Amino acid sequence: MSSPLLTAENLEVFYGSIQALKGISFFVNTGEIVSLIGANGAGKTTTLRAISGLVPNKGQISFAGQNLNVVPTYKRVSLGLAQSPEGRGVFPQMSIYENLEMGAYSRKDKTQIKADLEMCFELFPRLKERLSQMAGTLSGGEQQMLAISRALMCKPKMLLLDEPSLGLAPLVVAQIFEIIKKLNKEGMTILLVEQNARMALKISHRAYVLETGRIVMQDSAENLLNNDEVRKSYLGI
Repeated sequence: MSSPLLTAENLEVFYGSIQALKGISFFVNTGEIVSLIGANGAGKTTTLRAISGLVPNKGQISFAGQNLNVVPTYKRVSLGLAQSPEGRGVFPQMSIYENLEMGAYSRKDKTQIKADLEMCFELFPRLKERLSQMAGTLSGGEQQMLAISRALMCKPKMLLLDEPSLGLAPLVVAQIFEIIKKLNKEGMTILLVEQNARMALKISHRAYVLETGRIVMQDSAENLLNNDEVRKSYLGI
């Protein structure tokens, strides 16, 4: 592990009069998988949306040495931040190939795009078999594969994954998590939001536990897996 790629300090987000994030601070080192775990409504997705610039926020966010507070949302992808959103968010009336092309829309290195397409097909062979199929007709698992691949086509330094297992069959979930581990072994830094806390902690280096907009616990993933309070509250043990 090396220096922090992402840091957030005193991050606050309001939805109207409701405060969703109450001054949280955290960091993600280059090469890590860091998870945010917690119950529904804890602020996990809001945290990712703040990093991506999708919700107004107060506090300080730095990425790759740059102050994100002064970087418009649309430019954050070019800096190396890519998000696979909750609910997949594929373009349903576009083909698999067109969705993947959209992932690379901001890139200037056009000659490398074909190689990165092949990398996605190696990770998810099912996508290559159905390149011309409309994304809206894919199964939930296939749409998740496409959403992750579309984010990878941005050639990110850091991948933000929001609930990649949501609504998927156990076999597909296992496959998705194997891919996440593989991406990390190949050098990808990942910030993971995941309802399945056990799965998340098993593949993460560190994790933060959120409750009602506050970080209430942080530790190595291994320690949190064996923490009695975490086991009782989030792992169903």
